Amino acid sequence: MSLRSILLRAYFSQRERAIDTFRRHPVETQARMFRQLLRRGRRTEFGWRYNLGRIRTPEQFASMVETFDYDTFKPYIERMLAGESDVTAPGRVTLFARSSGTTSDRSKYIPVTRESLWWNHTMGMRDVATVFAANNPRSKVFDGKTLTLGGSCRQEGSNLVGDLSALLIHETTFWSGWFRAPKMQTALIADFDRKAEAICRECTGENITAFAGVPSWNLALMRRVLEYTGRSNLLEVWPNLCMFAHGGVEFTPYRRSFEELIPSPEMQYMETYNASEGFFALADDPTRSDMLLMLDYGTYFEFRQGDSIVPLEGVKSGEVYALVITSNNGLWRYEIGDTVEFTSTDPYRIRFAGRTRQYINAFGEEVIADNADRALERACRETGAVVGEYTVAPCYMSLRKRGAHEWIVEFDREPDDRARFAEVLDRELRAINSDYDAKRLTTLDLPRITVVERGRFLDWMRRKGKNKVPRLMNDRRVADSVLGGE
Repeated sequence: MSLRSILLRAYFSQRERAIDTFRRHPVETQARMFRQLLRRGRRTEFGWRYNLGRIRTPEQFASMVETFDYDTFKPYIERMLAGESDVTAPGRVTLFARSSGTTSDRSKYIPVTRESLWWNHTMGMRDVATVFAANNPRSKVFDGKTLTLGGSCRQEGSNLVGDLSALLIHETTFWSGWFRAPKMQTALIADFDRKAEAICRECTGENITAFAGVPSWNLALMRRVLEYTGRSNLLEVWPNLCMFAHGGVEFTPYRRSFEELIPSPEMQYMETYNASEGFFALADDPTRSDMLLMLDYGTYFEFRQGDSIVPLEGVKSGEVYALVITSNNGLWRYEIGDTVEFTSTDPYRIRFAGRTRQYINAFGEEVIADNADRALERACRETGAVVGEYTVAPCYMSLRKRGAHEWIVEFDREPDDRARFAEVLDRELRAINSDYDAKRLTTLDLPRITVVERGRFLDWMRRKGKNKVPRLMNDRRVADSVLGGE
């Protein structure tokens, strides 16, 4: 074991104790975050407006401070972008994570304070290593480097604006060369083709033991690596590769592709929930498919179900909630647009359930992304298919025809029978979702499978400036754009 591994593991042991503390004392930990955030925000303009200095309890907080989404919080963000200080966070905010979202081409600008950079996002990345080390005490992952595929950022006036991954790479340059590859200059190249080519030249000779990021873009990069090296799988390029920390999209549709690229039973996949708005959860138990909610990162959590909003201690296992956060990013009672399902309340564990606005309900079927991913996984398993990307859109009813869902699919490996693939997909959706099952008896036909060539979705994301493909839409804007190449 290298000296670096020994020093890292000494740090990890300290952090393990802190994680164990909030596992055992979750409500107390959240109460501490709540008090810290109120103290931090009371002298901002937002704090004066909502009398944060007078608030003592979560009940007062809920009654005195309204909830926000991006559109209603946007006036505060625009003032921070313009250079004003002490708007919703102390001091001047100069970092903004830009996200195009998944339902429109409009960019969102999420403030990233220095405090959240270090004690939220970066802490989350360190805890990924902490948890992995605890679960794999003999692993040599820390003897090599983690390949991190960042986005891009640029200076806009006095602000640095770009993908969250690019902001983190830009602001933590000391990690490059010791923990991370490629070099910062390479990681921040804006054009994906140039970046992939540079990474191939720079990193194929490195001892890469892990990689991290969004599955879709990493999959595209790994294919480039194989083309560049002429190898048949990634272990022939990086024989010590043993971990992929992924997030941003549901991993299930990509798992089979990665297992073929990295044919090793020792390879481990670790899910993280790191959004532009904050690092919220990570998979701490490799025997489970859920994630531990990280409660000491400077975020106070609330959860909306219908018109009711409850704090952490009010949630129930098995229920789905929209996530509402107050954070050291300067966001207050902000609904980020994600839904989570609690799988445990001792400790608090969640599964990402989808977007609040990303579902398909054109016929009253109310299918959410989690339903689609689970049905797709079963259809792939039974037909031998491997799906790279997909999106679903309605085919509207006419006077003589029933409606249907059109699944636009990019296969890494075709099913043995496309018709059977559609039948299994339909069968599983009917078993999972009673509303869909009812509509299949009246207004919906079998799913229609439209297959597109490999790379079609990647080209679409690059044209549209997207980091992910919307899975379910209530209209045909995305579907027609993908199919028409617009």
